[in-house]
Amino acid sequence: MRAIWYEQTGAAASVLHFGQLPDPHPGPGEVRVRVHASGINPSDVKARAGARGPVPFPRIIPHSDGAGIIDAVGSGVEPRRVGERVWLWNAAWKRAFGTCADYVVLPAQQAVPLDIKCSFEAGACLGIPASTACHAVFCDGPVTGQTVLVTGGAGAVGHYAIQLARWGGARVVATISGPEKAAHAKAAGADAVINYREGDVAGAIRSATDGAGVDRIIEVEFGGNLEVSSAVLNPCGTIVTYGSMAIPKPNLPFYPMMFNGATVRMILVYLLQGAARDRVIDLLTRAISEGALVHAIAAEFALDQSVAAHELVEGGSAIGNVVVTI
Repeated sequence: MRAIWYEQTGAAASVLHFGQLPDPHPGPGEVRVRVHASGINPSDVKARAGARGPVPFPRIIPHSDGAGIIDAVGSGVEPRRVGERVWLWNAAWKRAFGTCADYVVLPAQQAVPLDIKCSFEAGACLGIPASTACHAVFCDGPVTGQTVLVTGGAGAVGHYAIQLARWGGARVVATISGPEKAAHAKAAGADAVINYREGDVAGAIRSATDGAGVDRIIEVEFGGNLEVSSAVLNPCGTIVTYGSMAIPKPNLPFYPMMFNGATVRMILVYLLQGAARDRVIDLLTRAISEGALVHAIAAEFALDQSVAAHELVEGGSAIGNVVVTI
């Protein structure tokens, strides 16, 4: 099969290789998927660059997200799954071989049926961006009638979070960093968009909610936004955070947050299992079937252009998801 791989960490152009590797074959409880699209996430490029430590396996095919068609199954898996359209999760999480190849083999439960309404390219965005957004929005229960603040509303996770919160019956305020991103968040369904680089951000959020504040915050930058978050979060509200890159060791204003009854929930979508994983899969399946999601594909690259794809994600300029089509 054709594949992209690396055997040491470093710059994409230096360590990513394109070539032929042996076709994999499914073992017990596994399926083999003919990959049609492989999604690239920041975590993929950070791992390749070495930000997550040394290479944990002798050879790594990157990317946890993908979508395609099951073409073979191992023992214990229903043969009728052959031919099924699927999206994939955690293909490269603590595993050597991810989705950036013609084929990937993984446990059957990590291949989720993909609605015919959803393209393979969109399916390759469901494992990390959409699942993170879905878990963040709904992990503390329904949002019907609530006001949800989505920080980084033009990001891959933020774009899905806006749509899912609206689908769940919430009013949504999003923060962004410029006009193009404002339009992107507005198109996703945000009721109000606020440039966090301009003026009194907390005051603008209060104004956008008629002084009522917000009940839930979907937070991309916990430390950097903590002052604003504390100022706008309603009593007994929740901050659900999946990142804090700018300030990785934030100082927590404990007593003000305690006397506001605030909950801080830190999430990592790779760790979802059992009922939590099933809930996310069920919610995303329903949202897709009801036409509630628009998928933002910023760029598509051929398999042998994966270096350029990694560099685009690393540069941070893409508004939307970057996908390798196979």
